[in-house]
Amino acid sequence: MCILIADDDPVVRDVVRRYLEHDGRTVIETADGPATLAALQHGAGPDDEVELAVLDVMMPAPDGIEICRAVRSGPRPDIPIILLTALGDEDDRVLGLEAGADDYVTKPFSPRELALRVASVLRRSRQPSNGEPIVLRDGVVEVRPDIRLALVDNAPVELTPREFDLLTFLLRHPRQVFSREELLAQVWGWDFGDLSTVTVHIKRLRAKLGDRHRIETVWGRGYAWARSGSDSEISDA
Repeated sequence: MCILIADDDPVVRDVVRRYLEHDGRTVIETADGPATLAALQHGAGPDDEVELAVLDVMMPAPDGIEICRAVRSGPRPDIPIILLTALGDEDDRVLGLEAGADDYVTKPFSPRELALRVASVLRRSRQPSNGEPIVLRDGVVEVRPDIRLALVDNAPVELTPREFDLLTFLLRHPRQVFSREELLAQVWGWDFGDLSTVTVHIKRLRAKLGDRHRIETVWGRGYAWARSGSDSEISDA
């Protein structure tokens, strides 16, 4: 397994590669969209596929956001993705999250921070069940943490690692209200960060679960999973 760094700036690739290799990770590099798509399909070799991709938003077409969309609709939609972006506007960050990114880092950035973000995303995507129930279920929504599988009406639902973690967390804590800050800490493992990250992931998760979702908004407080048939004052939004 390897980490893919896709950026058209060789200095950025070299610095990030050094930090990740210092952490004991195997790294491959690409400089444009076509090479990145090929690497995501074939990895560094037949026995060394990409386990996480760091994608520059502004690299030559297809850019990072287009590649992110392609991955999410492709044969391996669960590859964790971190976007590197020089765009500071919140709308642009939200666009990347809505394309399916698990995280993003804004340039200029600390290579050590990026390495820590990589470790955090990988840790959660590999997280074992640790004795958790084999199945978490509410109505027709079902999650199997041990094999990281989500189902609605017995049909698998393709979720990114962060979407899966978010759904699992909410199902483990039904009817409990969590603020965006609390979800950022509990699901992402961040003490601080852009709260729109949570908002966009909630939106994407609702869309993927369709009318079967029970993710509700408690105005002024946060979000909760209201169990099927529960008599709650929580309102959907």
